[in-house]
Amino acid sequence: MSREPPVVVVVDAKTPGNVGTIARAMKNFGMTDLKLVNPPELDPDGEAYGFAGHAREDVLPNAETVTFDEVVENYHTVGCTAITGEDSRRHVRFPFKTPRELADSLRTVDAPTALVFGREGRGLDNEELARLDEVCSIPASADYPVLNLGQAATIMLYELRELTVEETQLPDVEQERAAEADIERFHDFVGDFLDASGYKPIKRDKTRRLIRRLVGRAHPTDREIHTLLGVLRRATGQLEHRSELLSEYDEPDRW
Repeated sequence: MSREPPVVVVVDAKTPGNVGTIARAMKNFGMTDLKLVNPPELDPDGEAYGFAGHAREDVLPNAETVTFDEVVENYHTVGCTAITGEDSRRHVRFPFKTPRELADSLRTVDAPTALVFGREGRGLDNEELARLDEVCSIPASADYPVLNLGQAATIMLYELRELTVEETQLPDVEQERAAEADIERFHDFVGDFLDASGYKPIKRDKTRRLIRRLVGRAHPTDREIHTLLGVLRRATGQLEHRSELLSEYDEPDRW
């Protein structure tokens, strides 16, 4: 990853626990540079360090106290706010991006970037937002759009994770689809099962086509397709065995 991750700036936070929560989210999503404007006291034995998790080892103790002017002068700035203007007539908070839109736009920008979060209760004021380059807001219920400071930062940093985290604890997001030969064997068994069950011939082609589309969208794994193969093989075998027994007694009407 060639670009530097964004720095995170918290302006005038009042609650040490929120600063600790933000530091922890930074650690979760690959950011390390925390800057604080007019911060509360961060006691190593207090709630900030208690909330920070493993970020107490590096992100939080290395946090730098700066001024708002220094942030504006040295970074491409993104102000984060819950309340936005409705249209271009209220241009201090408009236009704005969602976190996902911001991630898309920052992906093509190589510049030192600061994500700026405001104080609890009232966030960043209009004078502060007017000095920042972009505005970002998290879509939430119109009945209650204001998020806790720590929650808002966590959501924002999560949405930007693809810019800051090269590898996660999760396996590859690419689906491990079963081999096509095994999937085709499954479809052959579907045909055998329909035949053995006495399914109406006029409906078989359509049914097999619908099953193929369903399985095609599902992208079954190797284990899943082999489990389905086993179920169909057993069911088809039982139907065929029953058919043979009935044929011996020459009583096909008992079907």
